[in-house]
Amino acid sequence: MKYPIIAYGDPVLRRKAPAIEPEEYPHIKELVTNMFETMYGAKGVGLAAPQVGMSMRLFVVDATPFDDDEPELKDFKKVFINATILEETGEEWPFNEGCLSIPDIREDVMRKPVIRISYYDENWKHHEETFKGMAARIIQHEYDHIEGKLFTDKLSPLRRRLIEKKLTDISKGAVDVDYRMKFPDAKKGR
Repeated sequence: MKYPIIAYGDPVLRRKAPAIEPEEYPHIKELVTNMFETMYGAKGVGLAAPQVGMSMRLFVVDATPFDDDEPELKDFKKVFINATILEETGEEWPFNEGCLSIPDIREDVMRKPVIRISYYDENWKHHEETFKGMAARIIQHEYDHIEGKLFTDKLSPLRRRLIEKKLTDISKGAVDVDYRMKFPDAKKGR
């Protein structure tokens, strides 16, 4: 089942999401499947639960579209539950990022190239792993979502001012997308 994606301006995107427990979500695998389906339907490479209106520490990533540049990303598809970034290292590098909740806006964002992260997978198995390059970047972007942050927060004040009208238009639903969205300031959702 594809969920509508929550647009910029909705308070759920600004809330630090709480951790979840296995007994609270006995159907976690179904939720994960639906999140991947929603992400693929919107042609994304990552999707966090707050982006589908659920304030919880869960996100999914599929970095395989970048396997031409980084062959180790072939079949890189992961689920992150209750993730905590333990360390970010290296010299920050820019990459032009976008977000399913903020369609039609792409900006260069600086992020560190290596992260160490603790998380549970969809089987509630604990992992502590190090990721680098594009995998680290996608994970950092989705991790920001469960922390109540957006990639636009990383822009300079000038860049944010320059895109302010576009952001307001998105929250009102004045944007053309080919996937279902819910707009916080629209008269009625799409």
